[in-house]
Amino acid sequence: MCHAQATLSVSERRACRVVGQCRATQQYVPTHTEGEDRLRTRIIALAHEYGRYGYRRITALLHQEGWRVNHKHVERIWRQEGLKVPQKQPKRARLWLADGSCIRRRAEYPNHVWSYDFVMDRTQDGRPLKLLTIVDEYTRECLANAVRRRLRSQDVQEVLAELFLLRGCPTHIRSDNGPACIARMLRQW
Repeated sequence: MCHAQATLSVSERRACRVVGQCRATQQYVPTHTEGEDRLRTRIIALAHEYGRYGYRRITALLHQEGWRVNHKHVERIWRQEGLKVPQKQPKRARLWLADGSCIRRRAEYPNHVWSYDFVMDRTQDGRPLKLLTIVDEYTRECLANAVRRRLRSQDVQEVLAELFLLRGCPTHIRSDNGPACIARMLRQW
C-alpha cells in the first residue's frame, strides 16, 4: 500500500479504495507478547522432537505442559517458521525389516518377482466382478488379467500354470495378506 501511495502520490484513503482493501488493515500494529519467543522456541523444539506431529498435536502437547495457547496461534507460528510434517515414506521404498520376519525383495531382472492381487468391481446391474492381475515387478508388465464372477484358488493355479509354461517360473511370487490370497491349496501348490 505504501508503494502505491508513493508511486501514484495519492492519499492512503484513495490507494485503499483503488486496491479494494480496508483501511483498518493499514492501521493494525501487531502486538508482541513477552511469552511469544518462549512459545516459538518450544513449538520448534517439539516439532523437531516429534517429527510426524502436526500443529494440532503440538498444541495438545503444549496444553499438557500447561501452556494456555490457542490452536490458531500455534498454527500461525507453525506457518511463520515454515514447519511441515514430512510425507510418509512409501511402502514400496521400504526394504528394511519391519517386524524382523522377512526382507521384502526388490526385483532385479525380468521374471525375478511377480506379484498378484485381486481387484473387485461391480457391473451396471450390481453383480460382482473379480479381476486377477499378475505383474512382473521389474518390467512393470501385466502378465495376466483374469476376469470372472468368481475366482477360486484353483482358477489362480490355472492362470499361474499357464504363465509358467509361457514365461518360465519366477524366482519369487508376492501377494498381499488378504483373505483371497491366503488360500491353503495355492500355498501348498
